[in-house]
Amino acid sequence: MNDDEAFKAVAQQAHELRLPAVLTHDRADGCAAALRKALVLSRKIALVVRVDAGALQQFDSSALAVLLDCRRAAVAMGLSFRVDHLPERLRQLAALYGVSDLLSAA
Repeated sequence: MNDDEAFKAVAQQAHELRLPAVLTHDRADGCAAALRKALVLSRKIALVVRVDAGALQQFDSSALAVLLDCRRAAVAMGLSFRVDHLPERLRQLAALYGVSDLLSAA
């Protein structure tokens, strides 16, 4: 998947981003790059970036790394960040790593 395809897969609208159904280690870099690209557009039209994680079906801890990378980039741009529809298993992983608060509404 090239960057443009990845961008189209995660960006429904510039301020509302969607994660793909599969987000594992081998796909994390492409997804993170696509999210960062979408954040640049978000900065121009929104103050809050919302990431919809509802489509996630197959993932590992790399999904958390991608979300945290996206959050860091959003905050650096002066945007608020939140994740909607976080699957329960990913919510549990976030709690285990102590990062749950970083993924909730700012």
